[in-house]
Amino acid sequence: MPDRAPALRDQIVIVTPHPSGQLPAHVLRQMLGDDLFDTPKREAFLRRVFLDGDAYTDLLYSLPGARHVQAPWSRFAVDLNRDRDDRVDNGVIKETDFDRVPLYPPDTRIAEGERQERLRRIWDTFDDAVAAELPGAGLMIVGHSMASHGPKLGADTGTPRPAICLMPGTPDAPTFPHDKWEALEAAAESAFADVIAASPFQRVTIGEPWSTDTLSHNHSQRSGVPAFGIEFNAGLHLRNGQPVDAAMRQMNAAFAVFADAALALVQ
Repeated sequence: MPDRAPALRDQIVIVTPHPSGQLPAHVLRQMLGDDLFDTPKREAFLRRVFLDGDAYTDLLYSLPGARHVQAPWSRFAVDLNRDRDDRVDNGVIKETDFDRVPLYPPDTRIAEGERQERLRRIWDTFDDAVAAELPGAGLMIVGHSMASHGPKLGADTGTPRPAICLMPGTPDAPTFPHDKWEALEAAAESAFADVIAASPFQRVTIGEPWSTDTLSHNHSQRSGVPAFGIEFNAGLHLRNGQPVDAAMRQMNAAFAVFADAALALVQ
């Protein structure tokens, strides 16, 4: 039976910045060179890129009645959850994946003109699309997934991660009202209780391993709309890189309950 969306869901903006494994053809050619025309190698590379993104988050965070902004390109073309001028190794344009495996042939250098063109076409377009959905909104939720353990490229390498991480900012710079954090955490624990109980992962956390996602921070500051990011442990819905349909269905249903509860907290 179709989900009968509560009337207020049109006040929720769901942003998924990393579900895609697609790369613009010219970027894919920069990465693969002549292997662009080797179908097994090309498909294996695109699968690797897809799984190193936030695989299937477009489906997991699908919410009938809400407004959605979904990225069409992989984070390895441009990472939309980074500041436009972020030039660190895990910044807006990456040279390696999260296991520090190079994305480009040796000695590849992305020229400044190419960098700015990518940002103009991909980062700017997405930033504008998110901003366009926020007038009149009551809440923005940015949906991510995370590896079950910290990868080589990151601050928590090898550390086991929780089932779900909520990212409402810091006490000094909240993107979601600080006095509602405990209620938000309790709403997640209730909505996802069965999901977590059926998995090897535990705990809903606030700020572990991350306190803020860049999209929530930037757009809540500009618009005044309350926002937070949420990370699902990829082990909840993937087994050996393949989606577990029953788990994904259960997670999506739980997310709908949680999103409605989160909106109610800021009404």
